Amino acid sequence: MTGRSERPWVVLKFGGTSVSSAANWQNIAAVIRARLAANLRPVIVHSALSGITDRLESLIGGALEGRHAAVIEAIEAAHRKLSASLEVVPGAEFDSLLQELRRIADSIAETREPSDRLRARVMAMGELLATTLGAAYLNAQGIATTWIDARRVLRAEAREGANARAAYLSATCDYAPDPGLQAEWAAGGRVVITQGFIAANEAGETVLLGRGGSDTSGAYFAAKLAAARLEIWTDVPGMFSANPRDVPNARLLRALHYDEAQEIASNGAKVLHPRCVMPVRQYGIPLHVYATQAPQLPGTIVSADVIDSAARVKAIAIKKGITLVSMDSPGMWHQVGFLADAFQVFKQQGLSVDLVSTSETNVTVSLDPAANTLDAAAIERLTAALGALCRVKVLGPCASLSLLGQNIRGILHELGAAFELFQDQKIYLVTQAANDLNFTFVIDESQGDRLVQQLHERLIQRIGSDEVLGPTWQELFAPTRVPEAHAREWWQDSKKRAQLIEIAKKEHAAYVYDPATIDAAVASLGKVRSIDRWAYAMKANWHAGILRRLHTAGFMIECVSEGEARHAFASVPGLQPEEVLFTPNFAPRAEYEFGFARGLRVTLDNLYPLEHWPDLFAGREVFVRVDPGFGRGHHQHVRTAGLYSKFGVPVAELDALAQLAAARSVKVVGLHAHSGSGIFDVDSWVETGRLLAELTARFPDVRTVDLGGGLGVPDYLGAAGVDLEALDRGVASLRRRFPHLAFWMEPGRFMVARAGVLVAEVTQLKGKGEVRYVGVATGMNSLIRPALYGAHHEVVNLSRFDEPATQIATVVGPICESADRLATDRWLPVTQEGDVLLLANCGAYGFAMASNYNLRAPAREFMIGE
Repeated sequence: MTGRSERPWVVLKFGGTSVSSAANWQNIAAVIRARLAANLRPVIVHSALSGITDRLESLIGGALEGRHAAVIEAIEAAHRKLSASLEVVPGAEFDSLLQELRRIADSIAETREPSDRLRARVMAMGELLATTLGAAYLNAQGIATTWIDARRVLRAEAREGANARAAYLSATCDYAPDPGLQAEWAAGGRVVITQGFIAANEAGETVLLGRGGSDTSGAYFAAKLAAARLEIWTDVPGMFSANPRDVPNARLLRALHYDEAQEIASNGAKVLHPRCVMPVRQYGIPLHVYATQAPQLPGTIVSADVIDSAARVKAIAIKKGITLVSMDSPGMWHQVGFLADAFQVFKQQGLSVDLVSTSETNVTVSLDPAANTLDAAAIERLTAALGALCRVKVLGPCASLSLLGQNIRGILHELGAAFELFQDQKIYLVTQAANDLNFTFVIDESQGDRLVQQLHERLIQRIGSDEVLGPTWQELFAPTRVPEAHAREWWQDSKKRAQLIEIAKKEHAAYVYDPATIDAAVASLGKVRSIDRWAYAMKANWHAGILRRLHTAGFMIECVSEGEARHAFASVPGLQPEEVLFTPNFAPRAEYEFGFARGLRVTLDNLYPLEHWPDLFAGREVFVRVDPGFGRGHHQHVRTAGLYSKFGVPVAELDALAQLAAARSVKVVGLHAHSGSGIFDVDSWVETGRLLAELTARFPDVRTVDLGGGLGVPDYLGAAGVDLEALDRGVASLRRRFPHLAFWMEPGRFMVARAGVLVAEVTQLKGKGEVRYVGVATGMNSLIRPALYGAHHEVVNLSRFDEPATQIATVVGPICESADRLATDRWLPVTQEGDVLLLANCGAYGFAMASNYNLRAPAREFMIGE
């Protein structure tokens, strides 16, 4: 490449997290020394400190209300705290910039008009302030460093059709190689530190490159300097086959083509900003991605020279918050110009379209929130404008889930097993990119994370290490013999492992429960102080010892059948009728007669019993299960609300129910809703509680709102669970608004899933081509969740707990069904007949859903540690 000096340039971009701690700055200094030792000329492109950009945003709002001084003080304090930890004193440039920020904020407060020009000046201060500290630190470390204002170098281009707002807040710059700049900076002989995210227009005014624009700044500088490479330093050691925080088994992508990296970044991966790829691709500059906190890790190399260019899925990405706009009109068939007219409306509304799907009478497009402002007013304006052309339907929130890699069309025939995962999903749109780099599905947002995990397991996890796929996230950050997450699991304890193996050897297969883990689940709910009473949904696991333990801890018992209620009374001495919530569904009249006769808290979820058995309900107190109109959860079969769910009284029928109740002197004393299972979004319960509390206006005797259960349990070890403190804050907000109501919840799986495991002896081994099967002594007759829900259960070979996982195997049982797979494509040690395998998180809906299918008795239950 022309234009490179004898000592090549290397541009290193460090993100906000990377520059926000002294430990990271020590690593940065070591990296710079290493680049200097390699005879390279380093240029550092530097983001604002973590959280400062958001504070600057709030500063603008605060200035409009005259409360900006406190925000500026917080911004200054964050920088001075870092400078103290770096043992440097902010210089005159820092103080000058801080004074400028105060003047701008005062101006906004006085004029009450935060123009886009002033907004750009405010937002630029994060990078400007932070880089003064970075330069001071490197100089203090003996690394001769010059601070450069990026606005002297990067000039925004005038873009045809761009509005004034975009010109200030989402600018693009010329990045052609600049020999004059190269000569000027080379003559200085010092390391250069400059800012990401900011540039200047031809008038010298500050402009921004858009959120995430520091990556793009790095690419611009690399191109202008004809650099040998661009290095992006972040908190993730490269690009991965999925988001490693959601999929701990995500694989490091060692090498990618520019096109693949841009596609992965454009489809939801946040390691790179998509716009940073084009400049380095145009000039053939390799791009490396590294982790600042772990500079020794290999990272990802993005270039045109990729060893493996075969057709394959390399990554699975998800974008959430997608809005679909469906335009329907029989008249569009063969109508010249319909699409042009429709897209002109989107342009006039300032909205950028992402995906497009067409038929003779319908066009559906997606709107990405990352590229559009999608508040209710914007959607309403769009709908009104399109209404002149067609019928409009807006759908959301949705998620786009993409399979990414080169030549996707060439392997569609290999993806059949993966596509089976969509059989129970509502698919709104399917597209296959013209560049043959992605295959995208638009689905309900609530299903996205689970599908990513399942698709990754089927398509990527089973592949061995090669030129592209490297180690997993867990292997990189938990290099001990077992992942650190295992340390939080009770079955890792050596004594309990020995007990588990002993039970499995005697029984061949068994469910084993740990009471201390149940106690820990109870204790964790102590964070949710705003819930008045808890009930245990015993259908999850009706083991007598578990029922007694939870009742002793203060839990009521929630039953869904007469059989469950009778079992609860037989198992729990002293259980009082008012401590039992009885929630039958499509049950015969006799079950309601039983509930009332025993004095249970009976729940109605249908008008039919009131309409047809009025004498049975006359003068009674009941709860009513309401269908809120939306279902949530990890699988269609556990979403227990919405049009296609059999549960609950629709909101539209509540007036009729109120009339029936009044006519029969029935008092509705509680409203209840249960949207589904495996929910992690706390807003689900807050939204349900708000709806139910508002509905109590129709039922004057209601004293209790039951938010249901469904608290999610992570499928993968080490994955994040429900934020219970956030749940507490949400329910507390409901209590403040509705102080006359008591709020209850009824968790089931949350209480017992982690406390239970299924252990089974290995019976046979089998290989069919590349597929290896490990057979165990029980199957879907004991654990039907994988077959019924596609549920994931971690698998561990207890007999070889200390040995490395070196082979991929599918764990199957002895049942005569092709669905009898307990786990697919899992990494295990070399496994032999007689070994004991453990399946984790089996304490809920395991034995409770077991059967004698094939006349094979399911695994028996054992409680240890009492």
